[in-house]
Amino acid sequence: MKISLVLPEHYDVIWPDIHDYMAGAAKYSHGRYEADDIKAALIEKQQQLWIAFDDSIKGAVITEIIQYPRMNVLSMHFTGGKELQTWKQPMLKTLQSYAKDKGCAVIESMGRSGWSKVFKQDGFKPLLTYYELPL
Repeated sequence: MKISLVLPEHYDVIWPDIHDYMAGAAKYSHGRYEADDIKAALIEKQQQLWIAFDDSIKGAVITEIIQYPRMNVLSMHFTGGKELQTWKQPMLKTLQSYAKDKGCAVIESMGRSGWSKVFKQDGFKPLLTYYELPL
């Protein structure tokens, strides 16, 4: 399995292959995003697009370096794909290296509760649960 950072000039070429993955991830935003919104944010906010592939693209992750007052973090905004167990470890290893190179202290992510099981063995710790009250 190979992991690659996609340069912004290649987003339009890659997007058709990951659109459905991002549409699936967007479902868990509960109306905040659709796939095309994710693509727009990727371009506008200087986020990073990472893909996992062998003979085809198996997954994609959208990240962004966030500068908090006391530390920089690599935030994983959206993750989508298939056969996660085949690319999770290489992706995580690549993101950890990238985050360290960029001076980040941690990798953070928000997501549905099922992600805590997926990443528990990797050392991620759930710190809070996000709640909302629809109006």
